Amino acid sequence: MLGKRPAERGLFEADSMYLDRVGRESFYGYLALNRDRLFTDEQFASLYCADNGGNSVPPALLAVAVVLQSHDKVSDEEAVARSRFDIRWMVALGTEVCGRPFAKSTLQLFRSLLILHKRARERFLASVEEARRCGYLKRGKKKLVIDTTHIFGKGMGKDTYNLLAEGEDPEGWGRKHDVGRYFWSSIKGTAEIDWSDEKARNAFLSGVVGDGRRVLQVAKEAVARHGAESEAASSISSAADLLCTLLIQDVKETPEGKAEIRQGVAKDRIVSITDPEMRHGRKSSTQRFDGHKAVVAADAETGLITDVDVLPGNAHDSGKVLEVVERSEEAMGEEVEKTIGDCA
Repeated sequence: MLGKRPAERGLFEADSMYLDRVGRESFYGYLALNRDRLFTDEQFASLYCADNGGNSVPPALLAVAVVLQSHDKVSDEEAVARSRFDIRWMVALGTEVCGRPFAKSTLQLFRSLLILHKRARERFLASVEEARRCGYLKRGKKKLVIDTTHIFGKGMGKDTYNLLAEGEDPEGWGRKHDVGRYFWSSIKGTAEIDWSDEKARNAFLSGVVGDGRRVLQVAKEAVARHGAESEAASSISSAADLLCTLLIQDVKETPEGKAEIRQGVAKDRIVSITDPEMRHGRKSSTQRFDGHKAVVAADAETGLITDVDVLPGNAHDSGKVLEVVERSEEAMGEEVEKTIGDCA
């Protein structure tokens, strides 16, 4: 259930003791003086069960922690440490000096809830509005600076053999259908073949592709058995579609029915089963990464971020520039008269 901060302030809360030492005009002091106006527990009530379970860590406190984490550019683990040992964070959070306000998993869960319930952008827009309210973001036509930066994907990238091997699950079903070998950490690592022998490699690949086609047939029968409109059929169909894509993107079959690795990289190639949206991207002509691209727009005068978006790792940098500019205008309530970007 929704946990709330008590209305009465504690005598030993850090901002009662150390606000002036940290500085009222500092970022941490600003949060200490304004957090109760910026974040209330009631703003996040829809993220929690209304009538069941134990009380959560007050979400307004976690919201301040997320802001601090972004400002100081620290990991979840470091954010937890600073909440316990950094006086500046304690002042901003309004916690007691010897307190343990939240665990790492609690912070991660709160951030996940914001994303799943589509509330993260709402908080972002509130920050832009706060910048307008306090005069940091001034009135008048704006100049934007836009750039992209790479985001490394969390999914584990795999080569063709192991991508195809990851599609079968669970383990008991695999053993029953003679595909138990796919439950090792790497099918290539357990294959006893001469990897320098092209014929041996292709024969091994043909076996993997054949297993994949058998699994697709089993999936087709399962969908028919469950009924195409059922939740189980939908889940099976999604997995089958992913397996089909993996079979097509990297493998070509010869007239004799043998399988070979395609030459070159397929356009929009899926590189991970655990994160199918990951793509091959490039930082430069010589540096490659697997993941996504963040598009960031900022007011040129103040450096205030006005909008963010995400592109596939292989998308052109200009892919969402117009959308980002239009959303920036909406967030700032001002017209953008000039946009600056790099040559990409």
